[in-house]
Amino acid sequence: MNEFEAVVSLVLAAVVLAAVARRVGAPYPAFLALGGAILAFVPGAPVFAVPPEVALALFVAPVLLDAAFDASPRDLRDNWVPVTSLAVFAVGLTTVAVALVSRALVPAMPWPAAIALGAVVAPPDAAAATAVLRQLRPPHRILTILEGESLLNDATALLIYRLAVGAAAAHSFSMAAVAPTFVVAVLGSVIVGPSLAWLLVRVLQRVEDVPTAIILQFVSAFGIWIIADRIGLSGVLTVVCFAVTAARTSPERTPARIRVPAYAVWDTVVFLLNVLAFIFIGLQIRPILDSLAPAARVQYFSVAGAVVLTVIVVRVAWHMSFNAVIRWRDRRLGFHPPRPMLRPTVRSGLVISWSGMRGIVTLAAALALPAEFPYRDLIVLTAFSVVLGTLVFQGLTLKPLLLALDLRDGDPVGQEVDRARERALSAALGTFESDTSPVAEAVRHEFTAHLGAGADERAEGQTIRAAHTDLHRRALEAARNTVLDMRAKDDIGDDAFHVLEEEFDWIEMGSGAQDRAGSD
Repeated sequence: MNEFEAVVSLVLAAVVLAAVARRVGAPYPAFLALGGAILAFVPGAPVFAVPPEVALALFVAPVLLDAAFDASPRDLRDNWVPVTSLAVFAVGLTTVAVALVSRALVPAMPWPAAIALGAVVAPPDAAAATAVLRQLRPPHRILTILEGESLLNDATALLIYRLAVGAAAAHSFSMAAVAPTFVVAVLGSVIVGPSLAWLLVRVLQRVEDVPTAIILQFVSAFGIWIIADRIGLSGVLTVVCFAVTAARTSPERTPARIRVPAYAVWDTVVFLLNVLAFIFIGLQIRPILDSLAPAARVQYFSVAGAVVLTVIVVRVAWHMSFNAVIRWRDRRLGFHPPRPMLRPTVRSGLVISWSGMRGIVTLAAALALPAEFPYRDLIVLTAFSVVLGTLVFQGLTLKPLLLALDLRDGDPVGQEVDRARERALSAALGTFESDTSPVAEAVRHEFTAHLGAGADERAEGQTIRAAHTDLHRRALEAARNTVLDMRAKDDIGDDAFHVLEEEFDWIEMGSGAQDRAGSD
């Protein structure tokens, strides 16, 4: 089997694993991690190497941009205290704890290598946690905190990571020397990211060809990371600031015919990057294990196990302590959120504490270490062990934990959706309020069926939308079958068929989008 066939086969196997994971309600990264672990012990498995200098840009930039684009600055501001606690202090504490444990078990490991290992395994990936949590409609505040943490903790961890790698190369480390670099990287990223967003959104709005627009979106994601890296800024923070800024301005400038396929392509690419990251890391583990003597292998696995335990314990200890302080503050001063949200409780603290699964950023950071980096093999093996251990141990037990705790918050997002629907419907119908023509009446019925009733008539609105969706589906199916039959009988050719097929697809996507919005 040549390398191309091997990659295709591995991707296919990963897709099957992900499908099985979704079928049983488990986070698909957990099954990918198990597949990567199995792959590491398959005799004769091919060996692929990702150039270290491109690993972070390849795996992290598009994944981070996709997540940041959906982030809500308003909700992050409302929850900035717990987000900062996890994204900055928990990451820093985890990095230090892992470095101390690593040095205790491997005294010969240089401090820069130990700190780099800590930074590699410190940032949790919210994708695995939210993949489980969204199925169960958890309180919105929990999702906001986890997603905000996953955006900002990468910046913290990778800044520490970059400083540690630089210190290892220079064989020295001075806080006085790196502090200005750190400050410049943060401030520069906060300025450059939004500036590039302002420029690129205005450039991309002039592109009308769908494939060209999507390709330019990906080029922008990689280009922003490369520019930031070349001028000494934080690639993570620059990409996050770019995406958050672009998300505020691009919706009104991007037509649906570009946005709909772009979302589908981005979802596919993010999934594929997760698949490839687990494949490549799994394929690198086997040569590492084969090169180790039995005694060294025992030592490596001991370090990996100790680090897995450390990252789990540190997160739980830190966040539950923080949660206790926040609850004490709320008892003394009262809980006065800017809008309805779940009050911090022991149960919500447990869910957030247990949602510390590591993922693609940890894998990419390990793969990005230079080949000559001290103890690189140990760091790669430990990073994969942390990802595997947290995804399997925490990822597969998070759903039962959430079900047992039974957290509810009254669905504030659903209430906002209802209010927005009501006002949007009123604005839409108001544009032709005095028009009584048959065309206006048809449009009036269509918008009413799609947007439904307001918050005070939520159940009725859902009933209307459900009835509309059912009628829509049956009518569209009949129309499709008629055109398919006409093509089969040669009443129409394929050119005419594809014109109608595209029209039916747009009608179906419009109805499907409404159906998803009603069920979210």
